[in-house]
Amino acid sequence: MKLQFDSQQQHQLDAIQAAVELFDGQPLSRGNYEVNLDALASGMLSECGYGNQLAIDEESILANVQRIQARNGLSAAETLDGMHFSIEMETGTGKTYVYLRTIMELQRKYGFTKFIIVVPSVAIREGVLKNLQLTREHFLALYENQPYDYHVYDSKRISSLRQFAHADKLQIMVINIDAFNKKENNIIHKENDRLSGRKPIEFIQATRPIVIIDEPQNMESTQAKVALDSLDPLCTLRYSATHRNLYNLLYRLDPVKAYDWKLVKRIEVDSVLDDPDFNQPYIRLDSVETTNGKLVAKLLIDVQKSGGPERKLVSISKTGTDLHQLSGEREQYRGFVVDQIDSATKTVTFANGRHIQCGQEFGGRTDELMRAQIRETVKEHLEKELRIQELLPEGRRLKVLSLFFIDKVAHYADEDGKIRRWFVEAYRELREKPRYAALQLPDENLVHNGYFATDSRGKAKDTKGNTKADDDAYELIMRDKERLLSRSEPLRFIFSHSALREGWDNPNVFQICTLNETRSELKKRQEIGRGLRLPVDETGNRVFDSSINRLTVIANESYEDFAAGLQREIEEECGVTFSRERLDNKRQRKQLRLVSKWRSNQDFLALWERIKQRTHYRVEYESEALIRQAGDAIRQMPPITAPRIRTQRHSIEVTERGVVTQMLAAREQRVEPEITGPVAVPDLIGYLQRETELTRRTIADILIQSGRLADAFVNPQQFLDQTAREIRAAMTRLMVAGVKYERINGSEYEMLLFEQNEISSYLSRAIDVKHSLYNAVECDSEVEKQFALELDAREDVSFFLKLPRWFKVDTPLGTYNPDWAVVKRESGEEAKLYLVAETKATLEADQLRDSENLKITCGQAHFRALEDVQFKKVSHAEQI
Repeated sequence: MKLQFDSQQQHQLDAIQAAVELFDGQPLSRGNYEVNLDALASGMLSECGYGNQLAIDEESILANVQRIQARNGLSAAETLDGMHFSIEMETGTGKTYVYLRTIMELQRKYGFTKFIIVVPSVAIREGVLKNLQLTREHFLALYENQPYDYHVYDSKRISSLRQFAHADKLQIMVINIDAFNKKENNIIHKENDRLSGRKPIEFIQATRPIVIIDEPQNMESTQAKVALDSLDPLCTLRYSATHRNLYNLLYRLDPVKAYDWKLVKRIEVDSVLDDPDFNQPYIRLDSVETTNGKLVAKLLIDVQKSGGPERKLVSISKTGTDLHQLSGEREQYRGFVVDQIDSATKTVTFANGRHIQCGQEFGGRTDELMRAQIRETVKEHLEKELRIQELLPEGRRLKVLSLFFIDKVAHYADEDGKIRRWFVEAYRELREKPRYAALQLPDENLVHNGYFATDSRGKAKDTKGNTKADDDAYELIMRDKERLLSRSEPLRFIFSHSALREGWDNPNVFQICTLNETRSELKKRQEIGRGLRLPVDETGNRVFDSSINRLTVIANESYEDFAAGLQREIEEECGVTFSRERLDNKRQRKQLRLVSKWRSNQDFLALWERIKQRTHYRVEYESEALIRQAGDAIRQMPPITAPRIRTQRHSIEVTERGVVTQMLAAREQRVEPEITGPVAVPDLIGYLQRETELTRRTIADILIQSGRLADAFVNPQQFLDQTAREIRAAMTRLMVAGVKYERINGSEYEMLLFEQNEISSYLSRAIDVKHSLYNAVECDSEVEKQFALELDAREDVSFFLKLPRWFKVDTPLGTYNPDWAVVKRESGEEAKLYLVAETKATLEADQLRDSENLKITCGQAHFRALEDVQFKKVSHAEQI
C-alpha cells in the first residue's frame, strides 16, 4: 500500500504561504539550469561551499511579517524578534509535510538550496526521514522533477558535509541537536584532516542555511540556542504544536481550530474506574519533596468522615506519624507508622516493614483495572472493525490499530508476562463470540507484537526512551509503518514502552491504552498525539467520515479528570484562552443598601418583634420504634455488592468554551482478582456505635431486625456505610416527628446585625424592589425571582424581607434558614397578617429531598412556638 498525499489542504497551504511570503521582495529564482555569473562576487560562492543569499533587509522582513500576521488574525509585531519565525500547528495536522513542502516552495520561488532540519531526538529524526522517503514521489510530481538530496548528518561520514556545501541543487540535511551542542565533545566543532584541516561546522556556516527546527520547545536552553546560532543560519523556521516562545509568529492552527475544522480525529474516553475497596488499607505516595526546609511526603489514604470513608491527601513531615490516627482510627491502618522518608529514592517505609515508592499504591486493585482496560481496548477495537465493515465498501476499507503503552516491558515481553496473558485471554474470549464471526479474525499469535529496546542478548528491557537501544526499536517500527497499514498484515495490537512516546504516529491508530502500575507521567496531549491523525484506507487516501474518525483513549481515570488535564495542558502549552460564557459580566457585583428610615418602618418593626426570638429544641422517641424503623429501612437497602470495575464512555470536544464532555455509555463488570482470600469483617457494632452514638444493645437489635447481616461478608465497608446512613436517617425522622421548640428567655436576634452584615450580590441575581428593607433582594433561583417581583407588585403586601443568611433555626439536621418574612393587609386597613414563607418549585413532599422536608417541618415547629406569626410553604406569591 502506498500513502497518497493531498496537495490542496487549505490549512497546510496557508501555513506554507506564511513562510514563503516572509521573503517577499527577494529576487526570484532564475530556474534550475541557469548559471549566476555574479555568484562569486555576491558572496554566494566561497571556498567552503555554495550558500543561500538574502537580498532584502530586516525592515522589509518586518513589513512582510506584519502583513502575514494581519492576514492570519495574529497580533502584529512592532519590532522583529531576530530572524526566528514560528509556525504553530496542532499535532496530527501535517506539520512535517508543511515544512518539507515549504522547503520545496522556497527553492522553487527564490532559489534557496541549503536547508537543515534540526530535531531534538532520534525518534523525531527517524520520523522526519520516513516522511522524506514517503513524500519524495509526491514532491517530484508536484515540482516538475526538481532534483534534491537528503541525508542524515553522521559524524562517522564527516566528508559528506563537503558534498552538502558544494552542491548547487537542493540539499536537505537532518541533524540531531546533540550532534553539535557541545563544542568540547562534538566532532563537528573539531578540525579534521579529511576536510583540509577545517572544522566540519565551517562548511555548514558557509551555506547560510535556512534552519527548520522541529519541536523547538525542546531546544530553548542557553546551550541549545548557542548551538543553533553556531550554524550561522540565514533564519530559523520553528514548527511545533506547543511552542515555549513564539518568535515572530506567522501562522497558528491551535487545537480549537483543528477540532472545529475536523482536521483530526474526535476523542472519546473510556474511563475504567475502580469502586474504592474500603475494606483494605489504601495508600498511594504522590510525592516526596522538600518544603520550607522540611522533607514532606504526601500520601493518599482513606480517612473516616461522618458519612463514611473518603480518599484524602495527607502530608507527613516526621517519622513516627501513625496513619491509624490520621485516618480517623480506621482499623485497616493499624501498624502503619512512618519509619523513614527517603528523599533519594522517593520512598516511605513503615514500621510494619511495608514500603512504598513515589507513584506506587497498594490496597488498590491495579491488576484488575489493567485487565479490564485490556479487555475494553480489545472489545472497542473489534467494534471499530465491525463498524468499518458496515460503513465502507470492499476496496476502500481501512486497517484498525490499537496501541498499548506499558511501564514494565517484562509484563508483556516475557512469555508468562501478565499483560501478554491478559491480552491473549481477552482476545480469545471475544474472538469466539458470534458477533465478531464476520471479521474472520486471525489467530492470537499473529495479531500482537511489541516494539521494545533490547539488550546485547536481544532481550527486551525497560528504558527511558533516550538510549541507542530505543533508537533501534524506533527504527524498526518506522520501517513497519506502511506494513502496519496493510489489511493483509494481521498485526493489529502494538505494545510499546518508551520508544513510541514521541515522533511516531500512525494514522490508523484508533485505540490508545496506557497500562501503568504507577501514575503515568505521559501528558494527555502526548498520549492522544499518537493517534490524532486522520486515517487512510487501503488505497492510501484519507478518510473524512466523522462517524469513523474517533480516537478512543482507554484510561484508568475519570473523564472529568482527563478532560480537565487536557484543557490545562492546552492552556499552558498553546497559550489558548477559552471563553467563559460572559464570565466577566457575572463577576460584576452589586451592594444591597438598607433603605432610608428602615429603623422606623412600622411594618418591619412589628414583623421583627414577632420573629426575632431564638428557641431551642428537645426530641423524644422510643428505642423500640427506632429498632423497628431502622431495621425495616436496612432490610430494604439496595443489594450489597463486591467492588466492581466501572466503564464510562464520554466524548471529548475541544471548543472555544474549553474541553467539554458528553456521556455516551456506562456499564459495570465484575473482575475477580487472581488471588483471593477471606474477607476480613471488622467490628460491626463498634463501628456503628461510633457513627450513631447508640448503645451496643440497640445496634445489635437493629441488625438482627434487618435480616441483612450476611451482607457484611460481601463488602463489609459498603454494608457498614449504608447501614449507618439508614440508622441515622431513621433517628432523624423520629427526632423531627417528636421535636418540641421552646423560647429562650432573653435570647433574640438583634436589629444591629442588619447593619453589621453587608450583602452584595451578582447583578444577575439582584432584583430591585420598593417594599423591602433593602433597595434590592438577592434571589437564588428563578422561582425566588418571580416570587419577589410578584410580592413587590401586590397592593395588599405592605412589606416583605428576604431573611438574611445569619437568621437561622437550630434543628436535629443542622441549621435551617427560612426564605421570606411577609406583612400582608387583611380585609381591614389595620388588620395585618405576619408570616414566614418557604419558596419551593413544587409543594409535593415526595419531590423534595428528605432533608428539605425535615428541615421545613422543624421550621414549622419553631414558628409555632412564637406568637402571632404563621409559617407557610409556597411556590407562587398568589399562595400568600
